[in-house]
Amino acid sequence: MANDNAQSVTTSATVWNGLFKENPTFGLMLGMCPTLAVTTTMEAALTMGISVIFVLIGSNIMISVMRRQLKPHLRILMFTLTIAVFVTIADQFLKAYQPVMSEYLGAYIPLIIVNCIIICRSEACASKQGVWISTVDGLAMGVGFTVSLSLLASIREILASGKWLGMTVLPLAENGGWFVPWAGMGMPVGAFVTLGLLLGLAVHLTKKAKG
Repeated sequence: MANDNAQSVTTSATVWNGLFKENPTFGLMLGMCPTLAVTTTMEAALTMGISVIFVLIGSNIMISVMRRQLKPHLRILMFTLTIAVFVTIADQFLKAYQPVMSEYLGAYIPLIIVNCIIICRSEACASKQGVWISTVDGLAMGVGFTVSLSLLASIREILASGKWLGMTVLPLAENGGWFVPWAGMGMPVGAFVTLGLLLGLAVHLTKKAKG
């Protein structure tokens, strides 16, 4: 029973870290390139997020399984090769079943191979923990990253077009409404401004929670 409770606490802490305390975007500030580049639309953000979840879980499991056989001088190489396998699967799946989105995201799916989040979790968790905790860590970190992308993309897409996932959510001026789309939110400057404001809010809430 004690072991079960310890496992439960560890699992809960892992989920909490991935979603909040060590959120890849707002906590660790990892994976900033895709965060800024693919958040022009909610659809693109969700596609990237789901791809990262798949790669994180798959690579964490494989690295955890072979962690006792990893040699120090080959560790990073094995991490990269393992991650590359799952990235290739995700990339080929998108090309086969979501060709438009695959073309839209371009090189950012293959570049998951060198995404700091994936390498970080391989080193910090999967190479040290068992399969269960490594799986939970990959899922929590991936979901945390996806939520961050989705929040950023939602703000940008709504302010840039008045729409969200293709649905009109603000009365557009061109249709007799009051909202005039902010073109800048669909540009790189919109990504930087939105991310900066959200990071500032995250820091403020963290300090407030600590009292």
